[in-house]
Amino acid sequence: MPDMTRKQKILIVDDEIELTGLVSFHMRMAGFEVLTAAHGERALELSRQEKPDLIILDIMIPKLDGWQVCERLKRDAGTKDIAVIMLTARAGIEDTLKGFEAGADDYVTKPFSPRELVARVKRILAAGGEDGRRV
Repeated sequence: MPDMTRKQKILIVDDEIELTGLVSFHMRMAGFEVLTAAHGERALELSRQEKPDLIILDIMIPKLDGWQVCERLKRDAGTKDIAVIMLTARAGIEDTLKGFEAGADDYVTKPFSPRELVARVKRILAAGGEDGRRV
């Protein structure tokens, strides 16, 4: 039986401090526990350690880009079921398709509405089963 008192965990991966703060604020206000990472290697490390329910992932980040992070998450048996929303300024159709090919569950372009992002997070987590993870 799932622990109903556990807050669902969101990992925000972006090297822009202001954007990370904005998204973190809105996710906390929506009742989520929030973790942050400023580069791809830290994102993978936190994903393995903390097992977030969902990751909001920028593409243009240091060390490993968002596409590489997403591909590695989806290849790893321990992290493959973590939902991923790419949040990026890369708005071209080729970028969007590359995001979905890497395994992203959704793709949101900047500028964006924080309220819409929260709604997308909730929709993906609600579709994922009782404990918030995709099955």
